[in-house]
Amino acid sequence: MSAVLTANTDATAHSADWRALGTWIRIVLTEPGRLGEARSMLEADLTELDEACSRFRADSELCLLEQSVGQWVAISPLLTAAISVALRAAAVSGGDLDPTVGSAMRELGYDRTFDHVPPTGPPVRMGIRRWPSWQQIRFEPQNRKIMLPPGTGLDLGATAKAWAADRAAAKLAAALGCGVLVSLGGDIAVAGRLPAGGWRVRVQDVTALPVDLQSGPTCTVALYGGGLATSSTVSRRWQRGGDVLHHILDPRTGLPAAAVWRTISAVARSALDANIASTVAVIRGYGARRWLGDRGVAARLVSEAGAIETLGGWPAEPAT
Repeated sequence: MSAVLTANTDATAHSADWRALGTWIRIVLTEPGRLGEARSMLEADLTELDEACSRFRADSELCLLEQSVGQWVAISPLLTAAISVALRAAAVSGGDLDPTVGSAMRELGYDRTFDHVPPTGPPVRMGIRRWPSWQQIRFEPQNRKIMLPPGTGLDLGATAKAWAADRAAAKLAAALGCGVLVSLGGDIAVAGRLPAGGWRVRVQDVTALPVDLQSGPTCTVALYGGGLATSSTVSRRWQRGGDVLHHILDPRTGLPAAAVWRTISAVARSALDANIASTVAVIRGYGARRWLGDRGVAARLVSEAGAIETLGGWPAEPAT
């Protein structure tokens, strides 16, 4: 899901920003001479991820897989790993993060990268519908093969970017021997040597660059390891007829989750775990506090009205 974070660092860190996968990519290093090498490595990883997992490319492995529903299909190691991560998230979330919501997402108009989704359009059919669930997928990761039930459209967006951020940060830190922060659409992972005072991250309602003006309720935290993610009902919205839609769907209905929270941010041992927590909390709505509290997740919740509350030891703002 789209997270909405911007990483700020001190003058000793060195960064690059660009667009890929329909979102902002940011990489920050503590070693000045390795930035070009790091960017090349990350760009190569993102190209492979897009070719394997994109639901917006007709030639992606994921889209080709959906043309063979009801049949066993051999898949690449990368897609095998991405689907394994998505199914694990579905299991630990009790089905809240069901990757089979892809068909529902398309029917609501999110059928291309968000930059190209028309902001307004004619009405779409709204109503609770049943889709194949993640539990109906037949998957043999050890043999790298899968069978999708008829009617299945996969969307790995709830987990793929955060998982890729974790992989990239660990890979770059090991290869370059320095501190690394990777932000893929605001799913942030850090690894390697820490800058003085930790990695400073600005949390806000709209994905942006550090130099951009802040939008909505914001805060800055220091990140010393793991990952940080935000799930939002305001960063990716569009309108069809009189209905305002967003991209976080409740798989039980195939409709956007009730907009109780405009953003929920979470800190965890990885960007993936943080993203799972923040997205599930948005879907749980009024049950978010209990779900996060039962798991001891450090989180920051912003209501639709802009009221802010924190749970589980959310990091305090660092001293200037």
